[in-house]
Amino acid sequence: MAFKLIALDLDDTLLRSDLTISSRTRNAVKKAVSAGVRIAFATGRVPSALSNYVKMLGLNKNEGCLVCGNGTMIISSVTGELIDEVYLPVKDALAAFDLIDAEDFSAQIYDGSNIIVSRRNEFSNTDEKLTGMKQVIPENFRSFLAEKRTHKIVVPADPMLLKPLERILRNVMGDKLTLFTSKPYYLELLPPDCNKGTALEKIAAKFEIAREEVMAFGDSMNDEAMIRWAGCGIAMCNGDSRIKDAARMITEKSNDEDGVAIIIERHILSGLPLPSK
Repeated sequence: MAFKLIALDLDDTLLRSDLTISSRTRNAVKKAVSAGVRIAFATGRVPSALSNYVKMLGLNKNEGCLVCGNGTMIISSVTGELIDEVYLPVKDALAAFDLIDAEDFSAQIYDGSNIIVSRRNEFSNTDEKLTGMKQVIPENFRSFLAEKRTHKIVVPADPMLLKPLERILRNVMGDKLTLFTSKPYYLELLPPDCNKGTALEKIAAKFEIAREEVMAFGDSMNDEAMIRWAGCGIAMCNGDSRIKDAARMITEKSNDEDGVAIIIERHILSGLPLPSK
């Protein structure tokens, strides 16, 4: 089976720990594009945090897609045109925030190149460093949330504290939200039935690519849906154990050791068959 679409998570997958892309990985991706493979970035980041990587891999000149906000937005990598987007229903966003705030957690949403936070903490500061976006604290976060449609809410906190909060939100909100952890210290709240997998399915349909012709790389729970949906879902060896269990393959090397490049070189460029399941 020849693969025609590769979906790439960014942090801890395509990107090294220093947030760069190695020359080997850049070359492997560019060669795959030259061979006719489309590339889709699939990330929790907002569009403004992707432009450097898009240009670095030449995706601004080769038609692919950017899945942003963990599946809430799909954007053309060439034109920047918005292809699809899904918002959190305002009523459900407010109800979720009230629960989050009552449990004494901070919440954040994204507005352009700003991170709008209810209050700062060490984990929201980390997001600022990772994305280069600026934190802004509005006078009344709830009022801002009521007036501003948002694609998702993120709760930044200690991983051990997020687990009971996630249980509370699941029990109260039910199927009104999609819930998962992107990084261990970020609990994300998305619209129902919205994730990287649903976005990848839309992209494949747009380009008339069969599910079996899609390869997807990821490391964390926000990647689970696309890892399971893709014809070949690949987990990073540095990834969450639950993602490894869901994947068809696991990379031999980590994101800091060209794990993505090795798979592309071997099974896309050289055409070696995939190992049996």
